[in-house]
Parts: sequence; C-alpha cells; structure tokens
Amino acid sequence: MKNANLIVNPRANLSKRAWGLSALLLALAGCSLAPVYEKPDVNAPAAFKETPVEPSTRAETGTWKTAQPSDQIARGQWWIIFDDATLNGLEQQALDANQNLKAAMARVKESRAIQQTARSGLFPSIDAGFGPTREKVSPASQLQPDGVNISSQTLWRAQATASYEVDLFGRVSDSVKAAGADAEQSDALLRSVQLALQADVAQNYFNLRELDSELEVYTRTVTLREQTLELAQHRFDEGDTSELDVARAKSELATARSDAMTAQRLRASSEHSLAVLLGKAPAQFSMAANPLVPVQIRIPPGLPSSLLERRPDIAAAERAMAAANARIGVAKSAYFPSLSLTGAAGVESATLGDLFKWSSRAFLLGPLAGTALSVPVFDGGRRKGNLANARAVFEEDAANYRQQVLVAFQEVENNLSDLRILEEQTRTEAQAVSASNRAATISRTQYTEGAVNYLDVIDAERTALQAQRAAVQLSGVQAVATVNLIRALGGGWGESAAASASEASIAQR
Repeated sequence: MKNANLIVNPRANLSKRAWGLSALLLALAGCSLAPVYEKPDVNAPAAFKETPVEPSTRAETGTWKTAQPSDQIARGQWWIIFDDATLNGLEQQALDANQNLKAAMARVKESRAIQQTARSGLFPSIDAGFGPTREKVSPASQLQPDGVNISSQTLWRAQATASYEVDLFGRVSDSVKAAGADAEQSDALLRSVQLALQADVAQNYFNLRELDSELEVYTRTVTLREQTLELAQHRFDEGDTSELDVARAKSELATARSDAMTAQRLRASSEHSLAVLLGKAPAQFSMAANPLVPVQIRIPPGLPSSLLERRPDIAAAERAMAAANARIGVAKSAYFPSLSLTGAAGVESATLGDLFKWSSRAFLLGPLAGTALSVPVFDGGRRKGNLANARAVFEEDAANYRQQVLVAFQEVENNLSDLRILEEQTRTEAQAVSASNRAATISRTQYTEGAVNYLDVIDAERTALQAQRAAVQLSGVQAVATVNLIRALGGGWGESAAASASEASIAQR
C-alpha cells in the first residue's frame, strides 16, 4: 500500500499543469498594460477676466463648476437668436450642401470602419474551403521504417478553419480602445467643422450686410456730392466763385463714386465666398441688398470650466490623447508572449465521391497542434523604439490639449473685450456721426451764403462720410464679434434655451 501511494500518474500531472497554464492565461487575458488615463490639469480660472460682473450675478459667476465631458450636448440652432429669416435659411443650406462638412462626415465613417476592424480582433475568425491537394508524406510521419516508399496522393478536403488571438496583456483590447478614441475624435472634429461652418456663414452674411450699409452711405454721399457740384457750378456761373470750386466738387464726386465701386467689388467677393460655403457655384447664388441692422445681443459666457465641456476642438484634442495613452499599452504588450489558437475540422478523402462520408471526417485541434505561443527574444530595439514613440506621441498630444485649452480661453477673452469696448465705441461714434452731419450741413449753408470757402465744405463732408463709414463698420464688427464669441464658447444652447435667448433679444430691441 505504501508503494501504491508513491505511484504518480504522469497524465494527471500533465492535466494539472495544463489546467494551471490555462488558468494563468485566462487571468492574463484582457489585462491592459496601458497607463491609467487621466486628463492633464489645465489650471482653468474660476471666471473669465473680461466677464462683466453684475451685483446680482456676482455669486453665480464666482462659483467653481467641475468640468464634465458634455461635448455631445445638443448645441441647437444658435443663429436664430439674431432673428433673421434670411440667415436661418442660409445656415440650413450650408448644413445640407457644404463640401467641407461632407468630407468631415466621410472621415467619421472612415474612423468608425477602422474601429470596427479593430473590434474584430476580439472575436475568432472562421473560414471555409474546398478543393484538392497533392501531397507526399514522409515515412517517419507514418511511423514507417526509413527507406519505405510512400506514394504521393491527391486528397480532397472540405473544411472550416478557425483562428483566435488570446488577448494576453491587453494588446487587442488596447487597440480597440485606441480605435474607439480615434472614432470619438473624428466625431468631435466633425462637430468642430460644423461649428466653424455655421460661424463662417454668419460672419460672411453680416459682412455682406455691412457692405450693403456702406453702399447705402455712399449712395447718399454721391447724391450729396452731385447737389454740391450743382451749387458750385451755379455760384461759378453767377461769378461768385472761381472755377477751382467746380473742379474740387467734381473731384469729390468722382472720389465718392470710386469708393462706392470699391465697396461693390468687396461685396461681390463676399457674396462669392458665401456661395461656396453654401455648396454652390458663385454664378448660382445672389443676394439682394439689405443694409445691416445693428446687433444688440448679449451672450452669457458662463464659466471657464464649462468651456472645456462645450468646445468640440478641445474634445477632439482630449480624445487624441486618450488614443495615444491606449497605444502605449499596445507597445508595452509587444514585450510579452502572444498566444494564437487555430483549429480545423471537416472531411477529407482520396476521391471526391467519398468526401462527404462519415468516415472521412478529420480535425486538427489541441494544445500542440493549432496553438502558437510566441515569445519575443531579439528584435534589434524595434519594440523599445515603438514604446518610446508611443510615449512621445502621448506627451505631444497632452501638450496640444493644454495649448488648445489656452487658445480657447484667449478667444473667449478677446471677443468679450471686443464686445465690451465696441459697445462704448459704438455710442461714441454715433455722437461723432451726429456732430459731423451737423457740421457738414452748417458748412454747406454758410458756403451758399458765401460765408466760408469750399475747402471748409470739403473738410466737413469728408469728416461726415468718414464718421458714417466708421459707424457702419463698427456695427459689422460688433455682429461678427458676437458670432465669434458664440463660436469660441463652443456653439450655443439647446433648442429651448436658444428660443428663450431669441425672445430675450427681441424684447431688448
């Protein structure tokens, strides 16, 4: 009995080892080697520097809000706050036909297809085949003595093969994570292109309307110059002045007409640019003249932390960083063994007629046949270089993310300061327009009465024209700055919020 207890069953030990190895491999399967992903700290301020703080809102604007990823939140049709039916129609046309937007949509499809390809690595691949093979096996493989001649033969096979890479050390799962982050980055970039398109359409539209306002100013100026020329000609005919006044009046009239032509040329170019944004050839698009109505909308900037949630370009930069982090894990897994399982099952026969008989079945399966455990030994530094590259790419993407955040803060601050200063500048320029128009009227009256010379009239009218043009241009800059602020804030609001903002802006008017 003692001797019987000392007997060891080698098959039992082999089975235990196999089970132990299997348990170890299962434990390693899906174990990621990628570093724990964390967004870098960007040290966002508690409030924007240029935000006007009202007594009633000081507590709200000074409250810190932790940033949460919400780049998927619906932005809504933010342009409806301008209450312009023409702009609403142009925005919809651009979303339907702009070619840059269509290209961005195609890039999203590309990234999703790549993600699907990466996900296929989580599943086994199965193939089926049918056909004859000509083979000659060695005597040793058939347990025959050396020198025995085994004839070659033709075998017909119909079989299915399966292969599967066990996800040791997370190589496959990290590849899937990287592809998924790339797809999310493409989605964010699509929203960024869409937001840029919407803002570009609004900016071009307001630029066009501003040029319409300038042309209206020039039309009035040309009419006024024509009346002044008639006055100078009349006074010359009466002998009250010299021909010099007539020549000067003609020069001022020609200059005003030339300036009007310059505005017409700029308007044509702006109209052509808008047509391309709408996905149309310039010959297929035109807009009737319609002077700009000053924009009196106040956009709430919110908190800097919310900017990190809303801007699609920041979301894209963050997703690129997440993909790079996952690829570090892929590069690390190259240092460890990889395990591929393969197997085949089907029927084989020396004749086609016997192929599908039950006795013709055959398979290839098991830990010895159909399993390949490869261990990296030497590669001349390739894996080391790949890992160093993956880490450097992550560092680059992290720096790009921080820089993108800083640029976003700068753009918001710039537009807030622009709107703050433009509000006061517009009021000041309106006073200049009123005063210069009054001075021009007085100078013409005095010239008619012979109290002043024609140079005084020219100076007064030039000053009035310059003030009127400056006022019109400031209105255009203010409208564009409002659009730029919305763009810098990441788009706008949801549908209900946009409607409320629209009603509030209409009430202000």
